[in-house]
Amino acid sequence: MSRLHVVIIDAMNLIRRVHAAQPDQESIDATAQSCIKTLDKIINHSQPSHIVAVFDHIGPDRGWRAEILPTYKQNRKPMPVALEQGLDTIQEAFWQRGVDALLSQGDEADDMIATLALKVAARHEHVTIVSTDKGYCQLLQPTLSIRDYFQHRWLDLAFVDAQFGVRPEQLCDFWGLAGISSSEVSGVPGIGAKTAATLLERYETLDAIFAASDVEQKWQKKLAGHQDLAQRCKKVAQLKTDIPLGFNLQDIRFER
Repeated sequence: MSRLHVVIIDAMNLIRRVHAAQPDQESIDATAQSCIKTLDKIINHSQPSHIVAVFDHIGPDRGWRAEILPTYKQNRKPMPVALEQGLDTIQEAFWQRGVDALLSQGDEADDMIATLALKVAARHEHVTIVSTDKGYCQLLQPTLSIRDYFQHRWLDLAFVDAQFGVRPEQLCDFWGLAGISSSEVSGVPGIGAKTAATLLERYETLDAIFAASDVEQKWQKKLAGHQDLAQRCKKVAQLKTDIPLGFNLQDIRFER
């Protein structure tokens, strides 16, 4: 059995939730302390051999996804000013705890996390992504796990089946049809989660759905003229897995 366990923390996903729960949201020191307490619990639970926290770049640029789908996160609530100004303090606290911080540049942290996670899984080593973001479920495989720390649950195959009614490899097709409301990804107007799951159960893929001649008329009417939109929504939902990382596993080894 492998003794390697790489833990990848979706840093802003964690920090924003910890910050939102703080009584004094202007105190970055308090937020940093709470983040480290959370980090300690994650470390104690997961016992990593390697660990890294991946941060999104800060700025108004919504990245390549907004070029494909202009509505993507266009009305996303901005980061609180105090938190944005205190990120360096929080990153330094992570460093002091022995957790390296990786900052994304042109791509989102999600893409860097996906790239690293799949590289580890390809070696048949155990990797855990710590995040509440269900978008990572498209990556699921035997040695790749997703932990929702705040809900104390695993976003695993059973979760995907119960939540979406499709397989992990169908999730991007599912979101191409049903959309992702939290990211302002519309999907096909009038196609909800239940219909998307039913269509994918019958036809397997987005391409096959639009190519089929026997799709029921009630759905045909909604799909008509929306193939390009569905494909763009799917592409936005897909995580990039070929980001140059610029480091190796030895660089993120965790020393207790």
